[in-house]
Amino acid sequence: MDSEMVSSEGLSGSPPPVAAPVKQYGVTKPISMAGPTEADRQRSRELEKFLVEAGLYESDEETAKREEVLGRIQEIVTDWVKQLTRLRGYTDQMVEDAKAVILTFGSYRLGVHGPGSDVDTLCVGPSYVNREEDFFFVLHNILAEREEVTELQPVPDAHVPVMKFKFDGISIDLLYASISLLVVPQDLDISDVSVFYNADESTVQSLNGRRVADQILKLVPNVEHFRTTLRCLKFWAKRRGVYSNVTGFLGGVSLALLVARVCQLYPNAVPSMLVSRFFRIHTQWRWPNPIMLCAIEEDELGFSVWDPRKSPRDRTHLMPIITPAYPCMNSSYNVSASTLRVMMEQLKYGNNICEEIQLKKVKWSALFEPYLFFESYKNYLQVDVIAADADDLLAWKGWVESRLRQLTLMIERVTYGKLQCHPYPHEYVDASKPCACCAFFMGLQRKQGEIVQEGQQFDIRGSVDEFRHSVSMYMFWKPGMEIHVSHIRRKQLPAYVLPDGYKHPRNPRVTSHHQSDKLSHNNRIACTESGVKCLKRKKDPERENSEHHMPEKRQNLDSSESVSPEIISCELSRMSSGCSTSDLDEMNGVAEGNASSNSSVISSCSNEDIGNESSEGSNGGDNGSMEGSTNPASSQSDSCEADSKSSLEVEHADHSRVFEDGLQKELEPNAAVGVVLKSMNEVDSETVRNTVIRSRLNLTSTA
Repeated sequence: MDSEMVSSEGLSGSPPPVAAPVKQYGVTKPISMAGPTEADRQRSRELEKFLVEAGLYESDEETAKREEVLGRIQEIVTDWVKQLTRLRGYTDQMVEDAKAVILTFGSYRLGVHGPGSDVDTLCVGPSYVNREEDFFFVLHNILAEREEVTELQPVPDAHVPVMKFKFDGISIDLLYASISLLVVPQDLDISDVSVFYNADESTVQSLNGRRVADQILKLVPNVEHFRTTLRCLKFWAKRRGVYSNVTGFLGGVSLALLVARVCQLYPNAVPSMLVSRFFRIHTQWRWPNPIMLCAIEEDELGFSVWDPRKSPRDRTHLMPIITPAYPCMNSSYNVSASTLRVMMEQLKYGNNICEEIQLKKVKWSALFEPYLFFESYKNYLQVDVIAADADDLLAWKGWVESRLRQLTLMIERVTYGKLQCHPYPHEYVDASKPCACCAFFMGLQRKQGEIVQEGQQFDIRGSVDEFRHSVSMYMFWKPGMEIHVSHIRRKQLPAYVLPDGYKHPRNPRVTSHHQSDKLSHNNRIACTESGVKCLKRKKDPERENSEHHMPEKRQNLDSSESVSPEIISCELSRMSSGCSTSDLDEMNGVAEGNASSNSSVISSCSNEDIGNESSEGSNGGDNGSMEGSTNPASSQSDSCEADSKSSLEVEHADHSRVFEDGLQKELEPNAAVGVVLKSMNEVDSETVRNTVIRSRLNLTSTA
């Protein structure tokens, strides 16, 4: 008995086993530490096989060629710096020690580049070599004289100034950063914040490309799983038309950060699991709550970091995805209400497909079906870009494409968000024309669910005029560089944007899971014109004989025909609440946007049958409004305050059930973001002179 008591006391006195702490990879604990089942592993093998067969991996020979090209560029920039050092009277020893360092970032640094993809490179030079003259003129001329260099295109006015070119067939995006050292060490530690001493904003942005890439690789639990997942989702985003930072969609950095965050939340998941969780999380995410890989840090250097509590501009960001390196910034500042709407539709499409893949209803190839942009809308804006020769067109179209986002914002502003725009991030070339030209297209539709008065018009001529004025400010403009903006209908789309033998459909294609949205939309919206008038319009010979090439359709407008829209002023309140990864305080602020238009060209887009069209891969809803709400559940009223919690719960025990793992409550603290937007647009009617198409796009609806 005593021995039993002693034994019991000894057992009771021993310390209880301590569970191993769960490693935290981000700002919150993981949602699930569960590993893959055999079915998950099999799906991952099938996914990787599909990616290989799709040609997303380059050969060993291509990899070796990239490394050789980078070595030759290193030699060129080193000779360039030595030449400038000698010209500026430095000693022979300084000339001998002078050098620049070439670093890579972006997809190449992350290890997810594919055949034909560009190499993002950063040239780090000494303090006495500047960007404005030495880089964009001296180095530019050196590169222009080399036979290996083609398609040389400087973009000094970009948010991050860049020089684009092909070197021996390899596409290069070259940035430059001058640091406060007379001699750049070969083993430069770019992670040290000392590289920012005396740096301007463009230099900080350029240096942070490499710093962000390095941090991403450090903050993910499994680099190989991260790379496979990111490679998959880049391919998806390109196929679905939502991969273009310059146009207002996801850029490479933003997509990498979104994937990295999912990897942190599921550290033991394999790529097939990570892809499905990517769509699951981001379709339910309550924007504008930010996505972050780590806490935002401030430093004594004083550079501004993303903080909507302090910055009115940061409060206007609709889809904040925060970079993990100081100074932390929003990598998706280009996103507009319209592009956010499009991205949310595509995320929902991806989520639906992944659910079907889990249920073995479809294969991975279904996720990458191309988006049928030219079947998705009834009305489009066509932006024709013309130049004297191919070299001029390369530079000119790059500048015009970088300004398309501004046109989207202008139209959103002047129509109070009721006219939604979908800029498509692809250029199209009419091979039948002898001149150097290309075209961009933008889909137009009325905001879904919007009740408008009969006969209400959307006059966007002033916005187009303002857009053309901003484009005309191109500092490298040359004679022959022109731009034409036209409104066209689906049946008027030029043949060169459609597949061979393709005929214009009478109705957009609608998949089964969008049929209910389409039917409900048709019940809400009706044409108020009589059947006779509609019939007359259909039989109008002028319409039937319309040409595919829209520049020939433009009409001259004299000043008597043009009407200056009245000054637009709108106040909108926005409320969003939900999943958050930081303790955002309640915020209220005002962002004012002022724009004036002095251009001489105008386009009108006012009234006919812009409606809500559903196409393959497009979901209905109130997404993409000027209020910035992308989820009906995230917008309750016009109040600037909200106190809500997501009801998602974590369930990962039963792998046979589809997508049972949700976002933890830790990701869903209360958050209230209030924003009042004011914008104003003026158009001077006396400046309206040039040729343009005039179209009326009347939007009418019934309750």
